[in-house]
Amino acid sequence: MRALTISAHGGLEQLTYTEQAPEPQLSSETDVRVRVHAAAINHLDLFVVGGVPGVKITPHWVVGSDAAGVIESVGSAVRNVKVGDRVLLNPGSGDRTCEYCRAGEMPLCLKYQILGEHRPGTLAEYVVVPGVSAWPVPPEVTWETAAAFPLASLTAWRMVMSRARVMPGEVVLIWGIGGGVALAALQIVKRLGAQAWVTSGSDEKLAKARALGADVTFNHRTQDVAKEVRARTGKRGVNVVIDNVGEATWKQSLLALGRLGRLVTCGGTSGPMVETDVRRMFWNQWTLMGSTMGNDEEFAAALAALSDGTLVPPVDSVFPLREGRAAFARMESGAQFGKIVITVRD
Repeated sequence: MRALTISAHGGLEQLTYTEQAPEPQLSSETDVRVRVHAAAINHLDLFVVGGVPGVKITPHWVVGSDAAGVIESVGSAVRNVKVGDRVLLNPGSGDRTCEYCRAGEMPLCLKYQILGEHRPGTLAEYVVVPGVSAWPVPPEVTWETAAAFPLASLTAWRMVMSRARVMPGEVVLIWGIGGGVALAALQIVKRLGAQAWVTSGSDEKLAKARALGADVTFNHRTQDVAKEVRARTGKRGVNVVIDNVGEATWKQSLLALGRLGRLVTCGGTSGPMVETDVRRMFWNQWTLMGSTMGNDEEFAAALAALSDGTLVPPVDSVFPLREGRAAFARMESGAQFGKIVITVRD
C-alpha cells in the first residue's frame, strides 16, 4: 500500500513515501475500510511529525487526519454506510459510552482519538475507521473539497457556534486568516450576519479575505491590531476573538476584547504558555474558552452548510502523495491560503 509515514519524530526529513505499507484490515464489526481518494493536512500533522507530548507512535506510522474516499468494506454491525458510498471522515472518535459521550460532548471523552495522532492516519490508499466516523459526501462536492473540509471546519463550527455563540451584528476578530480554521470561522461568522475582522501578516492574504467577505482587515506585522481595534470601536473593543496562535497574539487578543467579551482558542501554534491579568479579566467580565473538534450534531450542521454552499473550504494547492513532503513544507512555510490537499488515488 502506498502511504506517507514517519518512524521517528523530528523535522520533515522524517516523512517517507512508501509503496510497501501494510494494508489496514477491519478489526471490529463496527469498523469500515475506506479507499482514500484525497486527503488534506493540518497544523496538527506538523505537530505529530515534531512530536506531541504524551502521544507515542510506532514505526511506519501513517500521518494525516482528513480524508475523503469510497467505502470498500464494512463490519457486520455497520448500518449508516455501505460499500461504494462516497464519504468524508470525521477525524475524531470517542468510546460513545462515557458520561461525556452520552451528554453529546464526545471531544471530552477520556478515550478520544484523532486520526493520524492517536490512531493511524489518512495519507494512505486505505484507512480503517469506526463506521460512525464516515459521513456521506454531497454529490456536488469534489474529492479535494471533501478532503479539505472535516477537521478545520468542525473545529471552527464549535468555536463560533457552540462556544462563543456569536450573534448577528457582533464583531468577531479572527487571527491568522489563510489557515483552515480561520477561513472556516470567517465563513461561519458571515453566515450568522456578524462582522468578521481578520488579521494576517500578508497583504495578499488580506485582499483574498476581503474577497471572501471580511469586513475589516489588519496586517499584524505592520499594525498594532489592538490599538486599531480600539480606535475603530471607540475604545469599546470586539465582542469575540478567535485565537489559535497562542503566545504571540494572546496579549493583543485581550487588549482588543471588549467588556463581556468572549475569547475562544483552539491551539497555540506560536507556543502554549500565555499570561492573563486576572484583574482585567474580572473587571471586564470576560469569558475565556478552550475548544477542540466537535460532536456529531455539530459535524452534521457543518456538513449542511457545506451542502448549501455557505461553508466551503478554499483549496490552496494540490500535491500527489509521493510529493507529500513538499505539501508539508508548504504548510510549514505558512504561505498557504486555504487547505493543502494531497491526492492519493491516481
